[in-house]
Amino acid sequence: MTQKTAKSQQADETSTTRYAALLRGINVGGHKKVPMAELRSLLAGLGHGDVQTYLQSGNAVFSSANQDPAALARELEAAIEAHFGFRVACLVVDGAYLSAVADACPFPAAELEGRQLHATFLSEQPGPERFAALDAEAFLPEEYRVGDRVVYLYAPDGLGRSKLAEALARPAVVKGVEATTRNWNTVAKLVELTSP
Repeated sequence: MTQKTAKSQQADETSTTRYAALLRGINVGGHKKVPMAELRSLLAGLGHGDVQTYLQSGNAVFSSANQDPAALARELEAAIEAHFGFRVACLVVDGAYLSAVADACPFPAAELEGRQLHATFLSEQPGPERFAALDAEAFLPEEYRVGDRVVYLYAPDGLGRSKLAEALARPAVVKGVEATTRNWNTVAKLVELTSP
């Protein structure tokens, strides 16, 4: 092995990626309480660096040399279950992916309130058959678009009143897929926090 190759390999081993961990369904109505300070400690205990959390709804960012987001998600799920005694579904995505999701938004994000635009992140790419039974016109003016492991949702009256959000959460659409939704303000903040 040449000295140059050895140095580049060492650099690869020490380079880190900035990730966001998206936890599903925590701290809602007193169920599955995960204090953010404890979540930060858990992530640091797993060997991750530059750990931060955003809001109380299960958003954490961290740096890791591990290049396998799915493995990072499984590791975090196991740590949460061991520490808190309940399972929490986690999606881990890197900053480049989050930036691409924001850039590919099919709705005019800059012209909308954050509560009107949402992104549902998915653990795998959904096929068109999952949406076949949805009559999109029946939900207008609400709209959705499918992106790269994400569903963009325009809900002018907010998520709480959205009939389309309810339809997109039905088992026919999300069965067997981990899914968690964030409003656009949170998406934009996570892009910022995971930027190099």
